[in-house]
Amino acid sequence: MHDLLKCLLGICQAKAPIETSSTTMIEGWLVLKKKNVLDFNDFHLSFLDNLDEFLGKRVSLQLVSATHADPERGLKGKLGKAAYLEEWSKKHDGLAVGEAQFIVNFEWDESFGIPGGFIIRNEHHAEFYLKALTLHHVPGKGRVHFVCNSWVYPAKKYNSDRVFFSNESYLPSETPLALKKLREEELLNLRGNGVGELKEWDRVYDYAYYNDLGNPDDPDLARPILGGSKEFPYPRRGRTGRPPTKTDPKFERRLPLLSLDIYVPRDERFGHLKMSDFLAYALKSINQFLLPEIKALFGKTPDEFDSFEDVMKMYGGGIKLPENEALDTLKGLIPFEMIKELLRTDGERFLKFPLPQVIQEDMMAWRSDEEFAREMLAGVNPVVIRSLKEFPPKSKLDGSKYGNQDSSIRAHHIESNLQGLTVDEALKKNKLFILDHHDTFMPYLNRINSTTTKTYASRTLLFLQNEGTLIPLAIELSLPHPDGEIHGAISKVFTPCDSGVEASVWLLAKAHAAVNDSGFHQLISHWLNTHAVIEPFVIASNRQLSVLHPIHKLLHPHFRDTMNINALARQTLINAGGILEMTVFPGKYAMEMSAVVYKNWDLTRQGLPADLLDSCYI
Repeated sequence: MHDLLKCLLGICQAKAPIETSSTTMIEGWLVLKKKNVLDFNDFHLSFLDNLDEFLGKRVSLQLVSATHADPERGLKGKLGKAAYLEEWSKKHDGLAVGEAQFIVNFEWDESFGIPGGFIIRNEHHAEFYLKALTLHHVPGKGRVHFVCNSWVYPAKKYNSDRVFFSNESYLPSETPLALKKLREEELLNLRGNGVGELKEWDRVYDYAYYNDLGNPDDPDLARPILGGSKEFPYPRRGRTGRPPTKTDPKFERRLPLLSLDIYVPRDERFGHLKMSDFLAYALKSINQFLLPEIKALFGKTPDEFDSFEDVMKMYGGGIKLPENEALDTLKGLIPFEMIKELLRTDGERFLKFPLPQVIQEDMMAWRSDEEFAREMLAGVNPVVIRSLKEFPPKSKLDGSKYGNQDSSIRAHHIESNLQGLTVDEALKKNKLFILDHHDTFMPYLNRINSTTTKTYASRTLLFLQNEGTLIPLAIELSLPHPDGEIHGAISKVFTPCDSGVEASVWLLAKAHAAVNDSGFHQLISHWLNTHAVIEPFVIASNRQLSVLHPIHKLLHPHFRDTMNINALARQTLINAGGILEMTVFPGKYAMEMSAVVYKNWDLTRQGLPADLLDSCYI
């Protein structure tokens, strides 16, 4: 273990090369993770891999020169002789759980120069996770390190060789001639050919529209295609190539709801635990046994809380699940600690959450105006708060379609709470701020309110007090004119009040503003502007930037897990009838509304100082 640690830190004492005329034996240290170690259900593959070894079907590696091109190979780097992993079935120790370390001896002709890559062929039945290879005492170089971090499937799954490059960086124009063709071929492999259904061993990064969220074969689940049109522009997602639906070939057929085996390149998937099996079984079990019990607890309104007492039960005693044979069976069947924590058997109650600090001393503390503004600023969506530069606030909606949508908030609504300032003075001192969701939601209100969901478009004005805290000044709630959107908005302005019926109405106005803000956060700030807009950059980086490119090395860690998260979101979160539609107020119009908002997204405004300028903070 001590020697292995020194090796991976680059200070191991590998054996000096054995030289015979111009041929040198180079020692390599290779680290990998076997699939049967990472997946306890695949012992049969371990047996088959050992049988392959016995029959001579092994794992081979060939070094590729970075300095000497071979005309007979189309000017690709000269190839060394194949070297093999020895003692595959032997137990190997590694730095981390599941890792195995092998010594590989390469016969290398010194006239070939310095190795800059290697080709690996896996003749086994199962894939393995290749972590790294380090060469020692390379003539003319010393140490050459290869960071791999990639799954290597059986060679028969691939149409071309698996190539890995050394941990050097080259711009395309600076790439050594011997590696240039390999670099170009590797990018072509990653781009794919644009046809066919992609399998888990495919390493293809390709584009597709969001045509897999709905199901046109079921009218209740029909949703528009997002992307590729002026009406619903959208960032591209990763292509899976699944077959089309029966009703409309432009739509991609969905997987069964609880299947999480949606294609993304294997190296983009989460860690090596069988997350899909775990989640699929857990979700299926909870859906089958638990949801009926929860719905029964909430009586006639299973989709909402009946009272504040129901809300507080989540923080107080939780919900005591009734005695139920199915639940007892479920507790015994699921061996996972997470689900056992969910379904406690030690007297603790289901859905018991920690009590928020803000209400630990006073259960009604959340109702104050100061706390309302504090949570808005310290919560999940503060970046949409803007400094107010004109009063009354004006709309940017097209007046020819939506009429007059400017704010109806006036000076007399707010000046009594400006600590002696006039509106003009407060504007000049940069003390007025606005949380404005009016233009986002107004075009969709008629459609949203035609469902069981009812909401308004909101504007919230805030004031920065002398002591440095924010308070709400007014909340404007708007609906489209009943005679048609062209006639503008019907708006009502609510102002702070702490007694009587007006206090209850003010509390409801704050609730509507908070719901608007929460929905905007989940749908726009979080999903669209964080997850969705990044995926095309992940795809483009892998299609256009070789692993040798310095920008690829810079970006790659930041893109980790993005495609996998987004793929799972399309399957269970943002799909028709999914979690987002059930919990965010736009309901079935949520995703198409986000596409309309995306029309205003501008890449050049997505960083400093542009976003601060757009927020009017500077």
